[in-house]
Amino acid sequence: MSNGQVLSLRYRSARWFGGTRKWIAWTIGRHPLLAGLSGMLAATVMAALTFVALYNSREDEFRHAMDNSRNLVAIISRDLARNVALYDMSLRGVASDAERPETWTLSPYLRQRVLFDRGLGSPISGDAYVLDAQGRVEASKSGNTYPGLSFADRDYFTVQRNNPSVGLYISHPYPSQVRGGALAVGLSRRIDTAQGAFDGIALVSIRIEYFEHLLDNIDLGPNGGGFIVLDNGTLLASRPPARRGIGSNYAGTANFAGIASHPSGSFVSDGSLDGVSRLYTYAHVPGTPLIVGIAPAVEDVLTDWRKRNMLAGAMTVLFGGAYVIVAWLFAFALRDKVRAEAELQRIAETDALTGLSNRRAFDQRLGQEWLRSQREQTPLSLLFIDIDHFKRLNDTYGHATGDEVLAEVAARIMSGTRRAVDVAARYGGEEFAVVLPNTSLDGAVKVAETIRERIEAAGLANKDTERGHVTISVGCASCMPPGGGSAAALLAAADTQLYAAKAAGRNRVAWQPGAE
Repeated sequence: MSNGQVLSLRYRSARWFGGTRKWIAWTIGRHPLLAGLSGMLAATVMAALTFVALYNSREDEFRHAMDNSRNLVAIISRDLARNVALYDMSLRGVASDAERPETWTLSPYLRQRVLFDRGLGSPISGDAYVLDAQGRVEASKSGNTYPGLSFADRDYFTVQRNNPSVGLYISHPYPSQVRGGALAVGLSRRIDTAQGAFDGIALVSIRIEYFEHLLDNIDLGPNGGGFIVLDNGTLLASRPPARRGIGSNYAGTANFAGIASHPSGSFVSDGSLDGVSRLYTYAHVPGTPLIVGIAPAVEDVLTDWRKRNMLAGAMTVLFGGAYVIVAWLFAFALRDKVRAEAELQRIAETDALTGLSNRRAFDQRLGQEWLRSQREQTPLSLLFIDIDHFKRLNDTYGHATGDEVLAEVAARIMSGTRRAVDVAARYGGEEFAVVLPNTSLDGAVKVAETIRERIEAAGLANKDTERGHVTISVGCASCMPPGGGSAAALLAAADTQLYAAKAAGRNRVAWQPGAE
């Protein structure tokens, strides 16, 4: 690269930076609040970068908690799956032996050894049974047959009776009639006759304490929780204990539909059940209708994180806030300066008596709307308004009353032009003008009639006139601004129509279709 090219590049860079600085200064001068917003944006960006880093560390805490929860869920699931599989294997043997006629020819002692000598004596289980087709105990591991009791109304019995293909069934929790009402869960398998008819069930009861002990052995934190439920929402165990108790159904809760429909997952609850927001991790136990969930409280998960990051967050807020305050003080100083200039500009463009735009502002807006209509090829309409017999009113009631009438007429003209783009102005003396952008002649005539009717309805007294109250005459002109033309022709056309309205008797609107 030659020296000339290097100098040219430096020159262009200097010009670009110089132009950028001037543009920034000009923009802030015209929009002083940009200084405050810029300072706020800079502080926000710096704070955002800090908080993003803090948030990422927060997400790391969540990920670590979810990993721990997944490991715990996996441990509990394996224990449940292994025990259910062992009991299922034993129940298959009980059902198979119970279907053999020769089993029932043995002595009670030998029959008990044949049916139940298959690992059904675990501490987590209650008794094991063979029930006949009427739900009565035919044999049990304990040797008790509980005469007079029938369990035909239990779901572990009715489901097997009504559905030959159900296989292993895990029941809802029930109060055991043989254990003084202690809660248990039944695992059952169907027993059939040689012809395939229902002949009873093989049943083992699982103490509910087994499920509770699985959760008791886990550190869930001060506010954490855990649960074991059936896939239909029936609660088997929970920590802390659920208010609705074991056996209550949670299928209708907000989160259960997602838990039931996915094999595993994690989510953060809203705390709607007990007011504690928790990080839930759950999984379905393979080969069973059981679902295990571990839910450390969000507050417990984030306790250490909050301690570590409180200082960093506080310093970020402190310094960022100071920076924003300084920026806004500067912005407010600029704003006051701009407001003062804008007020001077408004005073220069506003008629002091009526509050409408003055002649200078009207001429400027008319020229702007003329050029806009030329570009966009839209119609432009103009109303020229004069108060009828205003000199008589001044002579009769005095100039103070005349000023009041001018102000009232101006207010009713403003109320008749409702669009923000419409411009109403005091043209001079008792004359007013209204610019109606993108308005056809028909629309302009309707606006003019609305204004005339409102002023006449005001009933402002002017007794030395034909009607006895204040009225106006309106000249209306409309055109599609031609290229190379000027707004003066449209103004002149509206003025001509105003004189036509006065010549026709006043208190009316006169119009013509166009002006060039």
